[in-house]
Amino acid sequence: MKKINKQKMLDPESVREDFKQWFSTGLGRILLANQRLAVERCISRYFGYHQLELLVDQSHGVAENSLLGHRIIAVPKLEEGADDGVLVCEPHELPLITDSIDLVVLHHTLDLSPDPHQTLREACRVLRSGGHIVIVGFNPVSTWGLSKILHRGRKAPWSGRFISSVRLEDWLSLLDLRLHDVSYSFYTPPAANLRWHNRLAILNRLGKKLKLPLGAFYIIQAQKRVGGAIPLKPKWQRRRAVTGAAVVHQFTPYRKNEKS
Repeated sequence: MKKINKQKMLDPESVREDFKQWFSTGLGRILLANQRLAVERCISRYFGYHQLELLVDQSHGVAENSLLGHRIIAVPKLEEGADDGVLVCEPHELPLITDSIDLVVLHHTLDLSPDPHQTLREACRVLRSGGHIVIVGFNPVSTWGLSKILHRGRKAPWSGRFISSVRLEDWLSLLDLRLHDVSYSFYTPPAANLRWHNRLAILNRLGKKLKLPLGAFYIIQAQKRVGGAIPLKPKWQRRRAVTGAAVVHQFTPYRKNEKS
């Protein structure tokens, strides 16, 4: 696993708070609406019972309309009016049983985590064999990635990590996760003036038609494939052992190369 450069994320709580406020801005709401539509298209064919969403905060979920029955929301901080299904924990330390979740959704979780490697390992640990994982992250190879360089990561969303999808594919392969699909969306630049998004809507249509890997965010879908080991019973051979005058039957493991 290639190491990723340590960024200026000494206070993850303040970074997450900045993202929470940014998602409430005009540009943040437009991006979040696009992400919800894209995620819902991805998970519409998934079945199971337990669904886990690792979110910035509980009010900005992206996988509400899934077919899975039990939805668990994991957030790093308890908020007022939290629902019963909200789990308060750090994404790199999930208090869940191993192989217990059918679908895990990470919404910019790796972008904001101080330890993205461990966060992904934890998501893989709680995911059952045959379960799916959906990762939403910012694409560094886009106009948004260029804006991050110009803004020098001072405010949200530029203060988060922009991990490339290619690097995440390598991480997933090391964790026995089979890649299914990588899609890109939202090709308009991060203009503060929302009128430009309507004028540049043709970029979204063109990018989706040509399937260019230049969208503001990507969605990675992968499936956990870990086969269970089947224990083999040893084949026993019957022998006779002589102790004094008595004959005792003794069972020893049979080996093909051994001469009786």
